Amino acid sequence: IHAQVSTKSKLFSGASTKYGGSPNSQVSLVDAALPGMLPVLNKYCIEQAVKTGLALDAHINKRSVFDRKHYFYADLPQGYQISQFHEPIVEKGTLEIDLSDDSTKIININRIHLEQDAGKSFHDQSPTETFIDLNRCGIALMEIVTDPDFRSSEEAGEFLKKLRSILRYLGTCDGDMEKGSLRCDANVSVRKYGDPFGTRCEIKNLNSIKNVMQAIEFEAKRQIEIIEQGDKINQETRLFDAAKGVTRSLRSKESVEDYRYFPDPDLLPVEISDEYIAKIKATLPELPDHKKHRYMDEFKVPHDSAVILSGDKEVASYFEEVAKEVTPKLAANWIAVELFGRLNKTSQTLKNCKVTAKKLVGLIQQIENGIISGKIAKEVFDEMFETGADAEKIIKDKGMEQVSDQSSIEKLIDQILAENQDKVSEYKSGKEKLFGFFVGQVMKASGGKMNPQLVNEVLKSKLNSK
Repeated sequence: IHAQVSTKSKLFSGASTKYGGSPNSQVSLVDAALPGMLPVLNKYCIEQAVKTGLALDAHINKRSVFDRKHYFYADLPQGYQISQFHEPIVEKGTLEIDLSDDSTKIININRIHLEQDAGKSFHDQSPTETFIDLNRCGIALMEIVTDPDFRSSEEAGEFLKKLRSILRYLGTCDGDMEKGSLRCDANVSVRKYGDPFGTRCEIKNLNSIKNVMQAIEFEAKRQIEIIEQGDKINQETRLFDAAKGVTRSLRSKESVEDYRYFPDPDLLPVEISDEYIAKIKATLPELPDHKKHRYMDEFKVPHDSAVILSGDKEVASYFEEVAKEVTPKLAANWIAVELFGRLNKTSQTLKNCKVTAKKLVGLIQQIENGIISGKIAKEVFDEMFETGADAEKIIKDKGMEQVSDQSSIEKLIDQILAENQDKVSEYKSGKEKLFGFFVGQVMKASGGKMNPQLVNEVLKSKLNSK
């Protein structure tokens, strides 16, 4: 995974990293590799890499070295990439993922190293020429390399979701895959059961979690078909065609020797102290897994809801704001089920949702105070989602208040029982499942306005009396 480090300036120059600038407007003399220009390391990039490593329970190397990777990039003017190979800044981390069967799995992080990004080539602007924009050239990347621990596309997808969530919590990468801030290369190999790992093919520059999963699925099937036909897999780099859902060969895969790594003579080794690492560790926020377990332990939130509520920093803040004012478990259910159900259906985000945390508190308080039933609350919520109006105003304007007057409830129940004497007899003869029928009839006749708890109590009393 290539994660663009959240910084205002590039890894080795003071040029801006702001997205969307006009082509070649954010290029320093260092980025353009003019003769005599020397790189100067951006100290903040080191801090961001260390912070990311600590969040992944990784080992932080107190000495790391920048190397030159001699591999021709048409859009990297110096003709080599400055990266870290022999001594990266971070090694040996772990990340826990949640799977659809409610199980968890630990994925091992092999290393995180810092390197500079290349520019961007445009081949569709002219029939005869390639255009190059160097704005991205020199932007700091954290390359996060995992061990070959994935056994399905689902696991790869869940890993990316969790990693992106952690990076956003930390503020070390914005995780915007559409803008290229987070890109993934997937190495896929297949093997017969019990055999060693097969020959891998690398699928380059996948820019969405959906594409990652689809590319892995296709590539695995492609390799299986080749092996079953008696042929061998060629190690190569491939591209994913999202429109057709297929991978295509790009070039034969280079080995490490082809890059001719050696320490960059213009950059000193990076040396950091235990005190520096401890200082950064003290700034770490509460991370998704800690929040997930806290929600489950303190608030008794179900596992599925806890995963949803802790997975995004903005969502977690929204939930905690609501949970301060109302029953946390009820708040979790309304956000994870009702709110997210509507957001997903309408392709909206929490950021542009009209139901603020304060407005949702107002609705849940109406339920807790017995003003409306859960069923009526869903109708109110629909209007809140559409208009952004307050729950109290909607309830008042539409006369949706719940009836909690016992005499009114008794009167309606007497009427329902009188109209269904045959069912009353069946219930008293042992068909206790009919109790739900009577509850349904009462709620239907009242338009869902009767207090469900009182309806149950009165019904039981009347049906069980001699």
